[in-house]
Amino acid sequence: MERLTEPLQMGLDAVCALLADYPLAGVWYTAFVRFLFPVLAVLILWRAVRSLLKIPHTPETWGLLSLPNGASIPLTHWENILGRGRSADVQLGYPSVSRQHAALCRGEDEQWTLYDLGSRGGTEINGQKVEGSAPVRLGDTVTLGGVPLVFLPQTVAEREALEQRRRSERPTVIWPSFLWLTVFQVLACLQLVVAAGEGVPVSVPLAFLGLTAVMWLYFAILRCTRCVGFEMETIAFFLSTLSLSVTASSAPGSLFKQFLATVLGLGLFLVLGLFLRDLSRVQRIRWLMAAAAIGLLGITLLIGNSKYGAVNWISIGGLSFQPSEIAKICYIFAGSATLERLFRRRNLTLFIVLTGICIGLLGLMSDFGTAAVFFVTFLVIAYLRSGDFATLALICGGAVFGAGIVVRFKPYILSRFASWGHAWESASTTGYQQTRTMSAAASGGLLGMGGGNGWLHRIAAADTDLVFGMLCEEWGLLIAVLAVGSIVTLAFFAARACRVGRSSFYTIAACAAGSLLVFQTCLNVFGAVDLLPLTGVTFPFVSNGGSAMMSAWGLLAFLKAMDTRENASFAIRRRPARQLTEAARRRAEAVGDPFAGEEEEPHEKN
Repeated sequence: MERLTEPLQMGLDAVCALLADYPLAGVWYTAFVRFLFPVLAVLILWRAVRSLLKIPHTPETWGLLSLPNGASIPLTHWENILGRGRSADVQLGYPSVSRQHAALCRGEDEQWTLYDLGSRGGTEINGQKVEGSAPVRLGDTVTLGGVPLVFLPQTVAEREALEQRRRSERPTVIWPSFLWLTVFQVLACLQLVVAAGEGVPVSVPLAFLGLTAVMWLYFAILRCTRCVGFEMETIAFFLSTLSLSVTASSAPGSLFKQFLATVLGLGLFLVLGLFLRDLSRVQRIRWLMAAAAIGLLGITLLIGNSKYGAVNWISIGGLSFQPSEIAKICYIFAGSATLERLFRRRNLTLFIVLTGICIGLLGLMSDFGTAAVFFVTFLVIAYLRSGDFATLALICGGAVFGAGIVVRFKPYILSRFASWGHAWESASTTGYQQTRTMSAAASGGLLGMGGGNGWLHRIAAADTDLVFGMLCEEWGLLIAVLAVGSIVTLAFFAARACRVGRSSFYTIAACAAGSLLVFQTCLNVFGAVDLLPLTGVTFPFVSNGGSAMMSAWGLLAFLKAMDTRENASFAIRRRPARQLTEAARRRAEAVGDPFAGEEEEPHEKN
């Protein structure tokens, strides 16, 4: 470590000496990079955002259902609802078929299972009535309400056409964004050194150098495994760079901890993404995750320390962390479910009980900002699991009643929101933080005052709850809006990708994670500028805090698992194209496909 820090320290001393001899050099440098940083931010995010929003996701066909009239309907998910209703994946317009008649699901072992969903007309496989569930093989006849359907494999021609379309959807080459991000990191580090002058610690260049090295090492390793599509990671690394910049300006002593938290978060992202490959393994550990969510919050309530009025911190030695941040990952993991479990009322009831316990513990901890985040995430998961607006409306009514009871017995909570919308009327008391944040944000303008040149960092929680104000003040409104837009892009990607999701688990988890990130960002941004009450939640990836940083990277793994583009996600097992074609040919021959042995014309190269 000394061999690395010694030349860095010498370089810092040389820069500081140069600035002392030529003081105008630092002024001119800041004036120049203030205009350059927004341009670099656009160059960094343009490819990633455009790729996530524009590249189509071709549905994957895993089999066919042949109708009595000879037509066939493709099965485009691992889990498919068969029924007459509009929400069914395979819509059958026969009056004897129930709205949600049955579910046809594919396992990791490529075996299919048929689940009867309490249909009135009954479900049969080859004339045998299905009680609960039964395995289905290629060539079997599935009868729903007297309507016979033949389960067939995808033909070789269809499979090869799908592979050709998938190859045409390869993600955008992202290394130019990494290159521009490296330039941004170098210039941001120099700007912070210029702003700090002689008192700059060696941890500033060391942290930025470390983040750049980790970023490129991650890219190189995954490219060696033939992975493509690093759009989400580009956004995360860009926001993490802003986090290091904010931390260096407000709390230089915590800079190394924030860098370490980023590295640990990236490790959690990889481990969780690889773990999500196996849905059967995911199902086995769901109850353990539910217990972990309750346990983390329970331990915090018992031995946690109070900070800013909420008991949400645990201190061990010289380290402090927020277990509630990790509990968010466990909660989404436990709340998501595969299709065959969605129609069991017992599972939804247990999820409601889990939510009630988690929110109750957060209420006892007086952490109502995180409780609101949990509740909104619950609404998203509950809707995706049930689709019942009436039940959700009843739950929301109960939540409002419960909030009224809490305010009745804990009136001091209401005083925290007394200045909401009236911050300027209480600028020296309850509205002190918001008024200073808005003043600092206004002084930054579109381009900012330059990293390290602001004054908002002197206000309590400036780099956590009020970090949007610091971004506006030091880095400008343009970069602050781009940071918010990056989070919204991730959620929008989840909403688009869920239409071709392989499993309802991936769909529910990704939509819940995206909704959580957006809602938490809204609470942070709008709370800082007095459009919402200041609830004390962090800006994902940007706020200073190790627990929050790790949580944001962990939530990103759920979004990454939804990416079904060719080799775009390490969370998806994929066999080589030739192996896929041979497997499709063998399945076709097993059921007597007349086209199985025909040679296909070679595809033209793109």
